[in-house]
Amino acid sequence: MTSSGPDRSAPGSTPSPHGADAAPVVKAVRLRHPWRNLIAVIILIIAVAFIWDAAGRTAYHWDIFGKYVFDKRISEAAFNTLQLTVYSMVIAAILALVLAVMRLSSNPVFKSISWFYLWIFRGTPVYVQLTFWGLLSVIYPTLSIGLPFMHPWLEFPTGSTLTFFELAIIGLALNESAYLAEIVRAGILSVDRGQEEAATALGMTWTQSMLRIVIPQSMRVIIPPTGNEVISMLKTTSLVTAVPYSLDLFARSRDIATSLFAPVPLLLVASAWYLAITSVLMVGQYYLEKRFARGIGAARPTKGAGGTTAAPTTTAQFEVVSEAYNTDEKEHQ
Repeated sequence: MTSSGPDRSAPGSTPSPHGADAAPVVKAVRLRHPWRNLIAVIILIIAVAFIWDAAGRTAYHWDIFGKYVFDKRISEAAFNTLQLTVYSMVIAAILALVLAVMRLSSNPVFKSISWFYLWIFRGTPVYVQLTFWGLLSVIYPTLSIGLPFMHPWLEFPTGSTLTFFELAIIGLALNESAYLAEIVRAGILSVDRGQEEAATALGMTWTQSMLRIVIPQSMRVIIPPTGNEVISMLKTTSLVTAVPYSLDLFARSRDIATSLFAPVPLLLVASAWYLAITSVLMVGQYYLEKRFARGIGAARPTKGAGGTTAAPTTTAQFEVVSEAYNTDEKEHQ
């Protein structure tokens, strides 16, 4: 005869499907990592020791660093560097999209021209390319517009038409477009072919399907490496002295350091500005990636008691599976 008293099973335990006493709750024990913790402490000690030593080392000249970190000449040079980065990346992005579409085209002429462009600009150092752009007025004294084998319609002297700033932008943009083109091509190829076929079935033209269907979906693949390229471009602007353009952040800080005979603190000033701009760009990249990655990835963590966010634990997953199993057993009985 079975007792009909209240259930005295332990709270949180899972009732047996056959009415037997419930098994005790399994208590999870956190794994211990003594060696990992020891290495973390050693790294922390080394980092603190380095900072402590750098703070008192006279070779860094922190007084000069504090004097010139917000100097007007340095801030203007940082703005020029930012301009070089933005203008070059905008031009490079537009040109990269054209090159990527040409690479994916079935036209052999378009594919060959795109491949040759990528081969040239990816196969030669950017410093060498910028040096060639600085010698443009020597190689081509005049720029002519017209048809081949005919008298030109317009002619411009190269030296007075293009400034070193504009030549630096052209050199950086043409080099960067070769790398961005491969990123864009990889992003386009990541989109399922059926998406384009569905757009064609709906009556969209090739241009409409690319602009409305393919490219928006490929942005989640294109954005992360493009963000890295933007940060890389910011640092590559330090090479525009090959043009020669000497009003960027690195060249300006180097000129000031030469006059002071103190290169180390001005290098720290330039590094601080590069790090500040890079940090802002990384934040923007994070939100762009989050914007274009909506609906993709792992499920969001569940809400726990009191509104706290918690990831589903193994115990919770076991309880869900066990409950489903018990329900299935009851239905079969």
